[in-house]
Amino acid sequence: MLHDAKPQVKALIRQGIRLRGLAYDTSLAGWLLRPSFPDKTLADLVERYLGEKLPEADPTQLVPETEGATPSQEAWFALRVADALREDLPESVATVLVDIELPTLLTLADMEVAGVAVSHEVLSTFSGELATRAEGLAQEAFSVVGREFNLGSPKQLQEVLFEDLQLPKTRKTKTGYSTDAAVLADLQESHPHPFLSLLLQHREATKLRQIIESLDTAIGADHRVHTTYVQTGSQTGRLSSTDPNLQNIPVRTEESRRIRSAFEVGEGYEALLTADYSQIEMRIMAHLSGDEGLIEAFNSGEDLHRFVGARVFGVDPSEVTPAMRTKVKAMSYGLVYGLSAFGLSKQLRIEQSEAKQLMVEYFARFGAVRDYLRASVMKAKEVGYTETIFGRRRPFPDLASPNRVLRENAERAALNAPIQGSAADIMKIALLHIHDDLHTEGLASRVLLQIHDELVVEVAPGEWDATERIVRARMGDAAELSVPLDVQVGRGRDWNEAAH
Repeated sequence: MLHDAKPQVKALIRQGIRLRGLAYDTSLAGWLLRPSFPDKTLADLVERYLGEKLPEADPTQLVPETEGATPSQEAWFALRVADALREDLPESVATVLVDIELPTLLTLADMEVAGVAVSHEVLSTFSGELATRAEGLAQEAFSVVGREFNLGSPKQLQEVLFEDLQLPKTRKTKTGYSTDAAVLADLQESHPHPFLSLLLQHREATKLRQIIESLDTAIGADHRVHTTYVQTGSQTGRLSSTDPNLQNIPVRTEESRRIRSAFEVGEGYEALLTADYSQIEMRIMAHLSGDEGLIEAFNSGEDLHRFVGARVFGVDPSEVTPAMRTKVKAMSYGLVYGLSAFGLSKQLRIEQSEAKQLMVEYFARFGAVRDYLRASVMKAKEVGYTETIFGRRRPFPDLASPNRVLRENAERAALNAPIQGSAADIMKIALLHIHDDLHTEGLASRVLLQIHDELVVEVAPGEWDATERIVRARMGDAAELSVPLDVQVGRGRDWNEAAH
């Protein structure tokens, strides 16, 4: 039993000592109980659940008058906090802790120690190209305006945009008018201007370069990057990563492919295997809602959005146009996030009346989806929380808020929480079982990354078939749903080449 066990587990791994299991982690238990407001330290938990103060040295004094807690005191407090948390944790949440989060912690510790091989040469070459691109864009922007200024200064940008160029003023903020990327992208769409286009391209190049430099700086003496996974960093159960943050690498763009090509198979291994679920959130939606149309779509093997488009627009699947498919896809995924007719119209750039009619037609064919979404919010209002397939809870006190904005935001989040949370649970279950099976079968192959619902596995020579079998089986049986969990697998010498 430990508090914030992963750093200690990693220290043991580096000394050749491997724990067979963990009985309890008070940090994880406290987060599961209060995912919206997790207590960060043992001192926080001691104060909340015991009503006491953990002895702490005063950080403002060079020679503290009081000593901090000794290891034995910390262990004593942690044991007592664990007892208090056990009393408060509902049975289903305690099961999530024992069956999902604690084994996941041990898996992540191994992944962090292993790291992933990253090429400094690939990153530095791309970084240099981006620096040249950014400088060129800046000079073009200056020539449009007629003078040089600091492109990174919101104040100077406000002067250029709203005084020099006389563009329509954006949302008012404390420091003037907003110049953030989303606002400027909307402004460029409504009032196109060469300077705005150059500015947005410059920002994108600069942002990518920062991502690349954070990765490059993190490459260790072993030529590998060792990120730190944060289990308690979200309210839904999804993992995040830090030092460096691997979640901010762009997805499905030319730039993202360049960055991912730097993640290579390490010395002594022959390939990287990538695996992810196809449309997992929509499959969970089909299961939770019990909608016969969605279930049929997945069980038929037909392209989901073409199948749904045929129903919504009343045409044969072969007659569903790309535009129809795009609208239905946005509709389907938008529902998972509580998208309104206004939001759908903005996303698809169509009239709000058309978006509303699209929603009417959708629900006429897939009524069980509408009924499930309504019922899930109503139930959350009654009990105060949502629950995943596996029993993970997320409290929503704002569902009872008299403030309409807070209440509606909570309602939208409550729509999504069981679906996104169940997807996070399924991925963790697959991850920990794949990790365990690789060890049990005596394979040298190992899981390296879990990024954006994708797993990256480093495969040892001669172990591809066994590793792929384990990955497909464990991802496929991570949950019993009314529709199959479809797994896509790729192979390559680097992360980009292994894309599928």
